[in-house]
Order: sequence, then C-alpha cells, then structure tokens
Amino acid sequence: MTVQDIRAFNRFYTNVIGALDYSRQLYAPYTLTESRVLYELAHSPRTDAADLRGELSLDAGYLSRILNKFEEAGLIERTTSASDPRRRHVTLTEKGRETASLLAERADESVGALLATVPPDDRPRLSEAMLTVRTLLSDGRPPRREDVLLREPAPGDLGWIVQRNAALYAAEFGWNADYEGLVARIVADFVEDHDPHLERVWIAELDGRPVGCVMCVRDEAPATARLRLLLVEPEARGLGVGDRLVRAVIDFARGVGYHELVLWTNDVLAAARRIYQRHGFVLAAEKPHRSFGKDLNGQDWRLDLDGTRE
Repeated sequence: MTVQDIRAFNRFYTNVIGALDYSRQLYAPYTLTESRVLYELAHSPRTDAADLRGELSLDAGYLSRILNKFEEAGLIERTTSASDPRRRHVTLTEKGRETASLLAERADESVGALLATVPPDDRPRLSEAMLTVRTLLSDGRPPRREDVLLREPAPGDLGWIVQRNAALYAAEFGWNADYEGLVARIVADFVEDHDPHLERVWIAELDGRPVGCVMCVRDEAPATARLRLLLVEPEARGLGVGDRLVRAVIDFARGVGYHELVLWTNDVLAAARRIYQRHGFVLAAEKPHRSFGKDLNGQDWRLDLDGTRE
C-alpha cells in the first residue's frame, strides 16, 4: 500500500458520504465540521470550549467562529467557569438540541440510504472491513468519547440486553438468575406492547459492538416515563457513555411531553446513582428488600422534566 492508495480511498469515501457538500446532503445550513461540533455538544451535558478543541483537533480561532455563529443563531449558551475564569462552558439551548436532533435524524437517513445499496449478505464484510481500518489506524490508541455512538436496537440487541445484564450483575454484585428473569420480562413486555412514539431503547456502540443500553418506557402514573436497564460495559466506562444514555432518555421524555421521569435502583449501584444525580434526579424514597439472592436497599429517584433544564 502507498500514500497514493490511501489518498485515492479518501477521495472516494468523502465523495460517497457527501462530505464536500454536507449542508446540501442534510438540507441544513451547516458544514460537516459545524455539524460535528453540534453532535459533541448534544452528547456531552457540560462541555468546555477547550474540551471541544482537544477532542476535535480544531484551531482555536476556527472553533470560536463556529461557536459565535451558533450563539447568534440561538443554538448555544456560553458561561464562564466559576473555578477557572479562563474556561468557557458551552451548552445547547432548547433550539440547539432540536437542531442537533434534526441533523442526527437526517444523517441517519442518509447513511441508511447508503447502506440500503449494500446487499444484506455483504454487510458483515463491510462491517469487518471498517473495523479493520479503525483498528489498524488507531495504533493502539484507547477508545475516545467520540468513538461511541448511540443507535436504535438492531436484531439481536434486545437479547444482548438480557444476557449482559445477567452476566455483569452476577459478576460484579453476585446477583442470581432472578435478576435475569426480571430483565427478560421487562424486555419481553417492551417487545410485545410498546408505543414507538412514547417509548424507546438506545444501544451504545463502540467499534461495532454494543457496550451499553438504556430504556424509556411508560410508567403507571400519568404523564410519567420510567428509565430502565441502564448498563455500561466495563471496557466503555470512563467514556461518558452512561451520561449520554441518561441524557438521551431525558431529552426524549421531555420532547414527547412527559412531565416526570422516574427510576428504581439499588444503593450498591454507586456509579449509576452518581450519573442520575448529575442529571438532576432526586431521591424520593428507599426501602430494604431481599432480591436476586442479596439483601439490598432499593431506591426510587425522580426528575421533574418541567422544572429542570441542564
């Protein structure tokens, strides 16, 4: 392989995905770089301009012009860090979240149309080839936040949710098969009777493999959604996957009109509880119980979707 081989492939691929005319591809007034900045902001609850520069390898002046454009359009808000006046926090406004969501939807449609041209029998080869390229060119680099994508479940993913919940909780907390049965019932109920406009599942994917999941389902209480089965694989922890999954549920629940988001967990799940607290959930009640072969302390957490904005 030569340098010219790689350059030829780059020219081919950028043409295939429309990178040189990205705004026309998505019917939106944003370049590929601008869309990527919006994507990062949408998947990071709190981001500094310095973080964006580092993660995207952008020139400071170029990023500043992009953020100025977004601020003028009402897509972002910038505030000075209380701990370090040199740092500026950047957060999406409601309009910014709606714009990022629309761009993501159009990008999914564009890629979906491209994938539809590949025969189903050839798609595993394509996936393997893409993974090979990423692996060889990463040069042993550890995974980064931007390597993780959130998507809807594909065939087999719901079974993966059951299997990985059972395996991980058994390995990390010693829970027995009763927990696997509970997860299986939750997933089965979702498959058999869910409203796609009000309920959803997200899968976090890294290098073509699922590494996390979460569900948003209707609760018995009126105008209330329930967050269920948040899970992040050990290999993907530290990449902000849990935060992104919880943020996805919050944005979805608020967007479709729920007034409150609730969840049930156990106090031994300390990492998950910290994520919930970061996103504004408050502890509503707790009660000891014997489940999954262990003595546990169950907790109910609630988030007022009408009165909270991150």
